[in-house]
This record gives sequence, C-alpha cells and structure tokens, in this order.
Amino acid sequence: MVSNSMRKVLLASVLLTATSGHAVAAETVATDGSSLGNSTIQLAQVTSVSELSDVLPSDWAFTALQRLVEEYGCIEGYPDRSFRGNRAMTRYEFAAGLNACLDVVVQLIDGGSPDDLETIRRLQEEFAAELATIRGRVDTLEADVAELEANQFSTTTKLKGQLDSQLVIPFDAPDDSEEVTFEYRARLNFDTSFTGEDRLRLRLQASDDMNAPNDFLVDGLADSSGSGGEDNLQLDDVLYQFPLGERIDVEIAANSRSAGQLNSSTIVPYASNAVAEFGEDGFFESAFDQDGSLAIGTNISLTDNIVLDLAYSTDNGQDSSEGIFEEYEYLVQLNYLSDGLIDAAVTFQDGEDPDSSVDFLIGGLINFDLGAFELGGYYAFIEGEDGLDDQEEWQVGISVPDFLAPGNELGVYGGVAFDNDVANFEDDPVIIEGFYAIKLNKFITVTPAVIYADPDGVDGNDEDGWIGVLRTTFKF
Repeated sequence: MVSNSMRKVLLASVLLTATSGHAVAAETVATDGSSLGNSTIQLAQVTSVSELSDVLPSDWAFTALQRLVEEYGCIEGYPDRSFRGNRAMTRYEFAAGLNACLDVVVQLIDGGSPDDLETIRRLQEEFAAELATIRGRVDTLEADVAELEANQFSTTTKLKGQLDSQLVIPFDAPDDSEEVTFEYRARLNFDTSFTGEDRLRLRLQASDDMNAPNDFLVDGLADSSGSGGEDNLQLDDVLYQFPLGERIDVEIAANSRSAGQLNSSTIVPYASNAVAEFGEDGFFESAFDQDGSLAIGTNISLTDNIVLDLAYSTDNGQDSSEGIFEEYEYLVQLNYLSDGLIDAAVTFQDGEDPDSSVDFLIGGLINFDLGAFELGGYYAFIEGEDGLDDQEEWQVGISVPDFLAPGNELGVYGGVAFDNDVANFEDDPVIIEGFYAIKLNKFITVTPAVIYADPDGVDGNDEDGWIGVLRTTFKF
C-alpha cells in the first residue's frame, strides 16, 4: 500500500488537475511591477525553504511550504528566489507548479506496485463526485460574474436610495396643528468613485414639502422637506469628496450644503435617529443658513484622535453682482474623537448675512460613552448683531444603543432652540423628544417618537403641545 505521504501528494495532484481548467487568468508581473505578459519565465528549483527570500518561519503556511520543498521537491521559486505567496498565480505558473508535483507522483508510481496504481484509481473514484460539484460551482460563479459584468449600471457608479415617510399624530397640539398629516421624502444618490477613495455624489430628491408642524416645532421634522414644492423633483446634492494624503479630507459642494454640514461630527449620540430637526442639526444650521450654491470644507487629522474642521459656504455662487464673498458663513471646529469615554468639540461660526441677527457663535459639544448608554449635549453662545441681546442654545440627552435588539436605539433629549429671526430674537422655544429607532433589518427602520414643543412666541405661536410621529425609513 502507498504511504500517507504519497496519498497527500496524490490527492493534491488530483485536485490541481481537476480545477486547472478554471484557474484565474492573470498577467505575470515582474518584481519591478512591469508586465511580462505571457512570456516564458525560467523558475528556479529550490531544495530548502530557506532559499525563498520572502518566506519566513512566522508565516502561517511555512510548515506546509517546508514539507513541499524539502520532502517532495514540489515547489519552485522565481528567478530572484522569491515565492510571492500573497499574489494570484497565472495559468503558466499553475502549470509549472503542477508539473513539478506530477514529477513527484511519477517517481512514486515508478517505485510503487500494482497496489499503488489501484489506490490511485480508488482515490480518483472517491473524489469524483466532490470534484464534479466544485466544477459545477465554479461554472455557476463564472456565469454569474459574466452576467453582472454585461448588465451592470456602471463600472464606477453605485445607485443608492432612501425613502422617509412620517405619520404625524397630534395629541395636544395648537389649533392650527391638530390634524393628522402624512409626509414623505425620497432620495436617489448616484455615488461615483474614480480612485476608490473619492466620491462624486449627485442626488435627486422629492418630497411633499408640507411640513405641517413646522411653526409649532420651530424647525419642523427631520427628513421631510427640501424639494422646493409639493412632489417636485430637484437636484439636491452636487458634491465631490476626496483625500489629500493620509490625513486630509476635502469636500467641494455646488448645491444644498452649508458650512455647518461639513464638520467631522455633531458629537451628540442621538442626532442620527432624532425625528425633530432640532435634534438632528442643532445650532449648526441656525446661525447663518448659507446652504446654497458653494460649500468648501476640509477635515484635517492632526493626530489619530484630534481633527480640525474648516468650512466655508455661500448662497451666491452664481450671482455675478454679489459673488461668493458677499454673503457667506464659515466654521472652525476642533474635535477630540476617541473610541473611549469622551468625544468633544469646540466650534466657532461667523459670517455675513443681511437677513441674520447673529454676529458670531461659539459652541461646545461633549459626549460620554458609558458602555450601556451614552450621555451628550452641547451649549452655544450666540452674539446678537446691531444691539440685539445675546442668546443661548443648549441641548442634553441620552442614547441607549442596541436597546432590546442589536441595531436599535432608544433616545431622549431636550433643550432650548434658537430661531434666527430679528423680530423673535428674545424667544426661547423649548423642544423635548423621546424616540425608539427599531431596525427591522438592514433595509427598514421604524421610529416612533413623542415630541413636546413650546414655541414661546416664534412666528406668533405661543401655544405648547404634544405630537406623536411614526417615521419609517427604507434604504435600498
């Protein structure tokens, strides 16, 4: 009978022979990176694994290579005595390696007996079904890949979509907000990458643009407005993001982005799932609101944890009578972002806008990750312009990630909002929200929320009240 060593070599040869017709074709590449195409390479026979310059005892396959080289003489190296174990082999390299193994098999057979030949035939029969299954799977994969390549939308662009629908149910709301309403917003994102690290985004967006509780909630609901009219379709985002080296990221936007949206983080943990706009954006969008025709921002990683954000935006990028420096806002934010207990940031915003009542804004944000829950919030001091009183905006809340199930989030937050209106600059609207984001699967999230609001005179609204919101988000 054949030895265990011979069985291993025989089995390897049978498997290599069965799959050789489905090997991945690739050009042979020289050590300097140049293509050798299908030209002949004279492989170097080695007698010890130590002769392979790029194989180390710490490599996970070192023992296997050592046995194949030193016991069976079944491995050859490149002319420069390298093995290049982390790159794909070409059909030529596969043939050379298979030939070396078959030479060993022939030598073993020549010194064997009729019983050895019978053992080989039996091994072939035993593995025939498995090899046929492997061939079938490879054929299926090749057919699937060919179909995808023939029917793909683009080699560089991915299409992503999101639909947010919100059912608004008043519990004890003011008279002009007492009816049940339904809102939606739909988005289609075309994300293109030319280098694998950059992103060009074009976004189509439509919504009913009703925003029924807007006056009552000061800023209204998140994920509802933005189409410029009922059911109107518009190009909402035109932006390009790209890295400069390893520590600098840049974004240039031509539509619907403001300086306050180009920061590294809003820090507060509940912002991504908040139902009211107040919880999603906070003070970043309230001061100057220059989110029109040009925005430029950069995020500079000074260290692994400290990031500096610089951003500039204007509404007048296409207005030749005013230009990009007539009305504008800019933001400077210094972030400390860790994987541990504390994330924090300080923000300065300033700008020029004749419709704004703000001179400048200074804010501080912080979040404590306590494991089972996160506690965060912010404080912003707003300097009044042209003799107006100064104002404050603050927010504090708690987030419980993975509440009851992985991917869910329970959040409660509240605070005093700022409304950038000269006539109501001294008003202090209060908003409190509790929500529970339920991730049904990776495509659907349902978020019921209860919101209390006291507009405190903003836009002539003095009545406080409660509403319920059921938001459903579809991602595809």
